[in-house]
Amino acid sequence: MTTAGTSVVHARAPGKVNVFLKVGAVMEDGYHDLATAYQAVSLFEEVRASPATDFSVQFSGSIDTSGLAIDGTNLAIKAARALARKAGYRGGVHLDVEKNVPIAGGMGGGSADAAATLLACDALWGTSATKDELLAIAATLGADVPFSFTGGTAIGTGRGDQLSPALAKGKFQWVLALADFGMSTPGVYQELDRHRDRHAQDIFPAQHQPSVDTSVLQALRAGDPHMLADVLHNDLQAPALHLAPGLGKVLQLGEENGALAGILSGSGPTVAFLVTDADSALELQVALSASRLRVVRATGPVHGARLISD
Repeated sequence: MTTAGTSVVHARAPGKVNVFLKVGAVMEDGYHDLATAYQAVSLFEEVRASPATDFSVQFSGSIDTSGLAIDGTNLAIKAARALARKAGYRGGVHLDVEKNVPIAGGMGGGSADAAATLLACDALWGTSATKDELLAIAATLGADVPFSFTGGTAIGTGRGDQLSPALAKGKFQWVLALADFGMSTPGVYQELDRHRDRHAQDIFPAQHQPSVDTSVLQALRAGDPHMLADVLHNDLQAPALHLAPGLGKVLQLGEENGALAGILSGSGPTVAFLVTDADSALELQVALSASRLRVVRATGPVHGARLISD
């Protein structure tokens, strides 16, 4: 691990796709009980931490970052301050964040910023926190932060932050259609709750504790995109489509142009298309780009937060 005194520490953490997401009842803490299968994908947030007397953040990257908060409400700043409190560190940090994961896109970009920041600040300050200590801090910051820290493929329960690793063979090929707008995660959950309230008696007579279907685990373990395509599921997709109906056309367009299946990632609006192989991914990217959609390719699973030698 890098020691204190280094001028700049560079860390990287991935975005994610939820290949399966079941939403249960609202728990006492106000969060929904979840069961999800995460896969970390090869869109990375790059965080460079340098010594400072206070806490600050600035953004760059391939996407528009003009609307992002740069004050204490930013998740990366929260992560740095949480580690400083835990370690009794009295200094600050300046964070340069290169963003490549869509903002408010359901892919955990802010969570990746936080995960990379924890690792970078631990190295910069020489706080020597253990992985378990960093994961405990990560869990206080947001449901997706622990997974961005660990990466790979995992099952998440509770708020999504109680993780258990899942076996995944080989690489899965994804084509991601990026929206030119963001969606509020709480807003999508509220729309799901409203829908369930309206149909409580006939559609949702009782909400049992959610779990990830064994067929999902089998598909991941087999490394078979056809098997996984058949079992992709997201309870948040219907309410997100109700709030942003145009996403339905994007899903249809992808499946008409060779995708095995499409799914909203998390609360959307990023649409993740699963394809057979790299050639199919390129063909779908070209087809969707011709329809004036902003599209990137990614593979998964990939590693979690790591220090990078520049």
